Amino acid sequence: MNLAKFKGIFPPVPTIVNKKGELDKKGMGKLLDHLIDNEADGVLILGSGGEFCHMPPKLRYEVAEFAVNYINKRIPVMLGISSPSTAETIQYGKHAAQIGADAVLVVNPYYALLNSDAIYNHYKTVAENIDIPVLLYNFPALTGQDIGIDVITRLAKDLPNIIGLKDTIDNISHTREVINRVHAFRPDFIIFSGFDEYMLDTLILGGHGGIPATFNFAPKITKGIYKAFVKKDYEKAFKLQRQLAKLMPVYAIESPFFGVIKQAIKLSGVDISTEVLAPVEKLPKQKKDLLLQVLKLAQIPIKNK
Repeated sequence: MNLAKFKGIFPPVPTIVNKKGELDKKGMGKLLDHLIDNEADGVLILGSGGEFCHMPPKLRYEVAEFAVNYINKRIPVMLGISSPSTAETIQYGKHAAQIGADAVLVVNPYYALLNSDAIYNHYKTVAENIDIPVLLYNFPALTGQDIGIDVITRLAKDLPNIIGLKDTIDNISHTREVINRVHAFRPDFIIFSGFDEYMLDTLILGGHGGIPATFNFAPKITKGIYKAFVKKDYEKAFKLQRQLAKLMPVYAIESPFFGVIKQAIKLSGVDISTEVLAPVEKLPKQKKDLLLQVLKLAQIPIKNK
């Protein structure tokens, strides 16, 4: 399997919806074209920022199908298929394979805290029952537990169609240890940084790219860091990293950050709906003002107010 197509920047794409919570196909298409035009190496659909956790299954299937068909092989599409249920995760995975996605991303089951064997068995069962490359998704701040480096290592050893990991953890030593352990026997195992600001560290340690939400509205920064790193233009990479550091407070403006990202995309010049799915609410004016301040501080051009 050629894993080269999974290197680089795969932004997590927000799902554009209307006031009724239905998929806004025109807005979604506009955003996908914007990402492709700005040199995204691939996209992640139905990741955390894609609001999969607040969607009924029908909408998840619709969003997945629309994105894969609309992108039409222009760039690779990774689909989030996460669910606390192993059986439901497999259903979403079979659908992803059927519609022609390139890979799937699976967060460890959430709500019930599982022992390490249960986490291992979840991933093993999913990987053995779907015919599509699988990436693990470690996000302990939201799932309540770390997949665990031992479990990640076991899965990488035992299941060849588990091809990588998105490590969304506020601790670069965790990513470093995964790379050290897994690359010892699978050097092509894809390692993505989940947190934007750790992408450069991840690349330096031997990882392959990032899944940064900031790419949606500041593509020149995160793609610029990746391109500069590949070209060994480290001065440029460091300069952009310092600009990215000024942008990071966007994630602290509101929890969850779904509405913030959509609002930032609109401010950056892509005219999309900023509606979010219940129970989340649209960004209030004072938080929009905070967002504007952060964007200005990071020197992101504002085109739509």
